Amino acid sequence: MLRPPPIHFYMDDSGTRTPDRAPTRFVPGSPDHFALGGVLVRGEDEDQVRSAHRRLCDTWGINYALHSVDIRAGANDFAWVTRDSDDYEPFMRDLTHLLTTIPVLGLACVIDRPGYDHRYGRQYGRRQWHLCHTAFTIAVERAAKYARSMGRALRVYPEQSAKKDERRIRRYYRDMCAEGLPFNPERSGVYRPLHAHECGETLIELRFKAKTSPPMQIADLYLWPIARKACGQAERPYRAFYDAGRLMECHLTQEEIPQRGTKYYCFELVRRAAG
Repeated sequence: MLRPPPIHFYMDDSGTRTPDRAPTRFVPGSPDHFALGGVLVRGEDEDQVRSAHRRLCDTWGINYALHSVDIRAGANDFAWVTRDSDDYEPFMRDLTHLLTTIPVLGLACVIDRPGYDHRYGRQYGRRQWHLCHTAFTIAVERAAKYARSMGRALRVYPEQSAKKDERRIRRYYRDMCAEGLPFNPERSGVYRPLHAHECGETLIELRFKAKTSPPMQIADLYLWPIARKACGQAERPYRAFYDAGRLMECHLTQEEIPQRGTKYYCFELVRRAAG
């Protein structure tokens, strides 16, 4: 019997992946995170996602990438969608419709940088991992759990970046396939991590994608609201995704979310400041 098409995980990043050698000062209300993740797309749904992206761009005469930071700021190619422009509301309405109706699921790992430094700085000093090591491993493992739950394999498509960062990602991926997750087994056991052979049989491809890829642009537009959710920001787009059932958490029980949903890591300082 033929296996169904693989799941594709398009991964963007947000923030600085290098831990600070001097502990980062925590400033309430000023988020400082690193996030890695984006959207999961079933192989058979790729054409639908690309077609919906193309219709939006054709409607608005866009022949450049949908870039989240420029859209939010009304800058560069998107200087025409400032909040006081006549096009702002209609365009944002069409963009929201695109993002909430295409068959994707948002998933990521988000790390609070000051919280990470606070937790690990004294213990490990200069031996602290790059934040992308933790974020990539957690996000991909949770994506693999989703693929396995559907009897499918997983292809991982991070965005193209600096060559040294791509070499790191390739190493993390190879290590997952060969050895499983690198975390302390006793502390990570509560998350029911996949074993090495499960990672090896599920992860079938790693390939870097340019921002010209429509699903990669969708990943970019999903990641920022997912990342900001932990700080009580970007509430409207996150709620729109949630209400439309476009986040992994929408399809999990409360018991499953800590093991398979988006991971918010080292946010103790943020939660403490929020009371």
